[in-house]
Amino acid sequence: MRTSIISTAVATALAFAGLGSAANITEWKSRSIYQVMIDRFARTDGSTDASCDVSRFCGGTWKGLLNNLDYIQDMGFTAIQISPIVKNIEEHTSVGDAYHGYWSVDNYALNDRFGTKQDFEDLVAELHKRDMLLMVDVVVNNMAQAFDNVVPPKIDYSKFNPFNDKKYFHPYCNVTQWENATDYQNCWLYPYGVALADLATETKPVSDELGRWVKELVANYSIDGIRIDAAKHVNDGFLPGFVEASGVFAFGEVLTGLPEDMCRYQSLGLLPGMPNYLEYYQLNEAFNGGSMADVAEMRNEAASSCNDTAALGSFLENHDMPRFANRNDDMALAKNGMTYILLNDGIPTVYQGQEQHFKGNGTPFNREPLWSSEYNKESPLYVLTATLNKVRNNAIKLSSDYISTPSETLWADVNHLCLRKGPDGSQVVFCINNKSSQGESYQISVGGFQKNEKVVEVLTCKTNTADISGNVTMYMNKGEPKVYVPQAALSGTGLCDKTEEDGPSSGAAALGLTGSVVLTAVIGWAVVLLA
Repeated sequence: MRTSIISTAVATALAFAGLGSAANITEWKSRSIYQVMIDRFARTDGSTDASCDVSRFCGGTWKGLLNNLDYIQDMGFTAIQISPIVKNIEEHTSVGDAYHGYWSVDNYALNDRFGTKQDFEDLVAELHKRDMLLMVDVVVNNMAQAFDNVVPPKIDYSKFNPFNDKKYFHPYCNVTQWENATDYQNCWLYPYGVALADLATETKPVSDELGRWVKELVANYSIDGIRIDAAKHVNDGFLPGFVEASGVFAFGEVLTGLPEDMCRYQSLGLLPGMPNYLEYYQLNEAFNGGSMADVAEMRNEAASSCNDTAALGSFLENHDMPRFANRNDDMALAKNGMTYILLNDGIPTVYQGQEQHFKGNGTPFNREPLWSSEYNKESPLYVLTATLNKVRNNAIKLSSDYISTPSETLWADVNHLCLRKGPDGSQVVFCINNKSSQGESYQISVGGFQKNEKVVEVLTCKTNTADISGNVTMYMNKGEPKVYVPQAALSGTGLCDKTEEDGPSSGAAALGLTGSVVLTAVIGWAVVLLA
């Protein structure tokens, strides 16, 4: 069993870079991911009015997803992450059904609730035909069994495949010390309604078996990447060997907002990538009374602590957290949040329903059926997502250095965060703000371009010309984000074929009048001018 931690970041980077010849870490960095919970995405019958009790199975299938791939691809996504595919418990528990796929009972059987083996193979084949990558969620921390809430849980280990004996599991104890690695890696999670029997991944039989299983899973179904659920809750030494056995890129779930806790998984060679919870928490605060400067500060901390922030998943929603709009349903704020995760360093990851401005609270209410939206392609966030994915995909096409060029902070204060991503010619300059749809009209001047360069604001298709310092005047209004690219970079993209000259919106305070604010960024420095 491979129990030791890889000693150097260099060795790890080389190992991870070689994973999966068809879709290695470099390839994944160029993709944008749409996250799907199979039971809640689409039904085989195509219904858009089927009822759904969010604690029970609602009928989503692999075939339903296949039939609605246009909905995802038309938004510009180039990869899909799906919920686990293996057989789960069948019982209805006091916390609901295993509709989500995370309560594994048989690793070697597909979950027939979602369809047949042929259905799944058809889905994978169609994704690859469209040049889209597939990431599959896998559970390695535990196996599951319905639980009567009387401790210790009475587990019939013989029902598990392949771990059909008590010897493969840690003795029962409930996780209570969330800062103690021994406790949260060796004790059992979530002892209510379902018992999550904690696998002893530090032992050779368990580690070897999980390695064999994931290697076979990936090979049998041509899977391009994996997300390791609850990666923080298995022992450190297990992870590098498991990722290596898979042969593909891996996200590992490490739920923490502390750089020293999360970045160690890269610096010690445990995982190639993780969902970026560091920025997730700061972004949610910044859009709800906090400061954009705190987001900028966390970006700097992550860049100095993690090996490769471009391999982190940039996200604002997922299946475990309350919806962004549950806390504040202002559309302008949602647009700014979406703009950040799609154009930021890292691998953009959008959870189904985010583009429809769903508002569910915590689990299971954040797992609404997408069909209730009737797959509306004209909703504001769907349209925004399609535009920004096209901008990002085009920038990557224009320059092989786009992904590897870290974004530069041009301006950050309580209300604004302006970044430049990419080399000259393919750069994207964008400014997000937290002023909401009630935000006033004003002007800011932000750099990032060459002098006299013609630029286009792609969300309004308005043109402007950079001044002698490379600054562009942005006309802010109603809290909307701004995204600028060189006009020459849009040739042949179908974006902004018709443009008009930009200028102050009706009723905007003129530059220099009382109350107007100008933020000027020149060569990375910024000043505030109060006229």
